[in-house]
Amino acid sequence: MKTIPERDLAVAAAALDAGRIVIVPTARWYMICADATNPTACQTIFTTKHRPTSKSMVYIAPTAARALATFQLNAAALALADEFWPGDLALLLPWRPDTTPLTAVGCEHALVTVAPGVLGRIAAAAARPIAATTVNISGPITAPGPAITAKQAADFVHTTGIDVAYLIDGGTSPLANHLTIVDCTQPAPRTVRPGVIHQRAVDATLQTVTDDQAAT
Repeated sequence: MKTIPERDLAVAAAALDAGRIVIVPTARWYMICADATNPTACQTIFTTKHRPTSKSMVYIAPTAARALATFQLNAAALALADEFWPGDLALLLPWRPDTTPLTAVGCEHALVTVAPGVLGRIAAAAARPIAATTVNISGPITAPGPAITAKQAADFVHTTGIDVAYLIDGGTSPLANHLTIVDCTQPAPRTVRPGVIHQRAVDATLQTVTDDQAAT
């Protein structure tokens, strides 16, 4: 594994396209990433983290337009995406009927975000869609949390022996918090995990949808 600065993300994007694994910093914590269409690379991450494959990774869309072309967004999902993407909100969305689902991120529904910062830029630079999850071993709530520094991410690689091409050093992740997840697979959206985006902000955005529908 080679540690590189953020300015060298193009080589990391190329490595992802070549089927390698890359660790990327975010303001929340470090994320371990692979080509979402590469089952071998994604399975390596699942196995290393002791993460069940039923607990899908996150689909990192390079743009909201790409998400719209790949997934079905109802009025609530569109409002949330418009307000918070790029940002720390993930939406659980059904695939479009004309799109082939990717197992690593969910066969029936996928957890989708447009990321800010380095992760967003690397998603835009890569030719293939990216699947990502936190850099840590899955386990009980008492298990160590995800890596928030490059050293912690490097320790994860050393401890597990996973073959990582590049670790992008982004310093310390200041938020140490999850993506907020909203399930938009049904007409009534539902927050399934709180995180960086506060519930009041989610509710305020969804209220605009309700108000617009009432006015028509």
